[in-house]
Amino acid sequence: MFTVLVFTKTAEFRHESIPAGVRAIQSLGDEQHFRVDSSEDTAVFTDANLARYQVIVFLNTTGDILDLNQQAAFERFIQRGGGFAGIHSATDTEYDWGWYGRLVGVYFDNHPPIQIATVKIVDATHLSTIQLPATWTRNDEWYNFRADPSSHVSVLIQVDEMTYMGGTMGKNHPISWYHEFDGGRAWYTAMGHTTESYSDALFLRHLSGGIRWAAGVPRE
Repeated sequence: MFTVLVFTKTAEFRHESIPAGVRAIQSLGDEQHFRVDSSEDTAVFTDANLARYQVIVFLNTTGDILDLNQQAAFERFIQRGGGFAGIHSATDTEYDWGWYGRLVGVYFDNHPPIQIATVKIVDATHLSTIQLPATWTRNDEWYNFRADPSSHVSVLIQVDEMTYMGGTMGKNHPISWYHEFDGGRAWYTAMGHTTESYSDALFLRHLSGGIRWAAGVPRE
């Protein structure tokens, strides 16, 4: 049993899918025996409160959401061995906080319209990909990033730019990844814009595996 904080504060764009995402993660917790709290209150970012959690999920957060003291508490949480899972616009968050940018891996740049594309699994051995097909076609908002994070994270999934319009990153376009960072663990998926994502069985497998990896749960 471990405990997850799902944080959904937004200072910029607000995704309509956030309530569905919270409900989906709560359901995953019920099924897989981990506890889920959700909040938009930045006051939860204190050392004493964060000590209750093994993983902090940034679910479609946007903009500048934590003050300096709250940022410092989050840094200490990771440095003590905590886990982080970022979903979709977690990369569209805290552009002026360099530590966070390194934690999440890279910052969002832009995106084309929502459309169907095919993703391909790069690493099928990870908790968040082991139950996925080698290729997977789905409808989402496909992010382009400010840089390619591949040099400092382990890429799990790439999106095939030949299968949709508006990709700018070329043949190797990471869309999900993980790494160990500053004493803790960080996992990220750029998928998860749409409400429908949170009733997609394959996406939920991907998401639950990422959260469990971030919690340090060994593979079953």
